[in-house]
Amino acid sequence: MTVIDVDLIPERATVLRRAFGCFPTGVAAVCSEAESGPVGMAVSSFTSVSLEPPLLSVCMQNTSTTWPILRRQPRLGLSVLAEDQAGAGRKLSLKSGDRFAGTAWQATDDGALFVLGSAAWFDCSIHAEIEAGDHTLVLLRIHSVQTETGMSPLVFHGSRFRRLHDMELVEEP
Repeated sequence: MTVIDVDLIPERATVLRRAFGCFPTGVAAVCSEAESGPVGMAVSSFTSVSLEPPLLSVCMQNTSTTWPILRRQPRLGLSVLAEDQAGAGRKLSLKSGDRFAGTAWQATDDGALFVLGSAAWFDCSIHAEIEAGDHTLVLLRIHSVQTETGMSPLVFHGSRFRRLHDMELVEEP
């Protein structure tokens, strides 16, 4: 393992992306039904934050052209993608084109949009936004939740979508 001082190198972003890629994350879709139709994007920065009040967070790149549309919506649907939804994850991470082509979805009366077949759904509204370098940390207030507990999530690791692998953990003596 080599130690790299990221303050001293011009290729900092490449080195950090490679290091961040060592940590697996789940893949979620943040979506809403806007006046122009369904709007959404894939995120791998989803994490739980608080039980009281019920909060979760996602990080949005400041150069995103989708986030400004989503942030104007009263409700956002966050879908935790299931392991068989890599195709939907790829489409939702595209910079342009129809991100919902071939992806089944459902919207609430308030406009939160969910990807059907996902492991969990969170119906949310924006609680707070915090500037964080080249991203904005978005805290989302959870209003309702639906889960499929037996379903495995899609995982993003090493710049690739992956599946979890069950294995029996053996205690060391």
